[in-house]
Amino acid sequence: MKLLIFIALSFILVEARENPFFPSKGEQDLPYTSNQDRKLSPLKKASISLPSNARVIKKVIVEYENLDASSAKKEIELNHSIDWHLPIFISQNYIDELQAHTSEAKIQKKSSKVKNSYKKIAEVKHATFFISNNNLKIITGDKLIRNFLLGQPHRIVMDFKRDSSLKTYIKNVDKDPFTKIRVGNHDGYYRVVVELDGYYRYKLKKQADGCLVTLQ
Repeated sequence: MKLLIFIALSFILVEARENPFFPSKGEQDLPYTSNQDRKLSPLKKASISLPSNARVIKKVIVEYENLDASSAKKEIELNHSIDWHLPIFISQNYIDELQAHTSEAKIQKKSSKVKNSYKKIAEVKHATFFISNNNLKIITGDKLIRNFLLGQPHRIVMDFKRDSSLKTYIKNVDKDPFTKIRVGNHDGYYRVVVELDGYYRYKLKKQADGCLVTLQ
């Protein structure tokens, strides 16, 4: 009788877990959850603004927290051009996303219509200034001697050859990315200074009726 009891107890000990507080082999894929009590508000919309020298968004990295309170990251490669004037959004609100896509489509449709339309913003005796998006067109019969870029504030300087008696001219533009145009008279030339709202590179193309400045 004692032998039968001993054998039965041996089988029970073999089948029992070494530690009942740890999962069995078939449960090893289940994550352990943290017992921290966190009451966080749900994500609706967040935004980030980039500096004025930003031109391309390369990637987006999202760092998140798992059930076991460990941290992990996921990233998405983008490599798209951006307008630094506009913020970058992250959202989980589907209605906002639909509205955003609708608004973006309307903006693109509208911008395509006015893409090549220039608006007159300033005029002096020997030059007239027009802008369209990131383009500045200067209509003048005078020869461009030189042009260069200065900082603080960021501005493009252009000198046109002419013996003239122009008075100092200042015009606030406030039409992104242009903020101000200044014209001043010098010995043998007059200087045009175009102030900008941030950091840019530019290309200048001479034309039959003046020159075209394109910001990048």
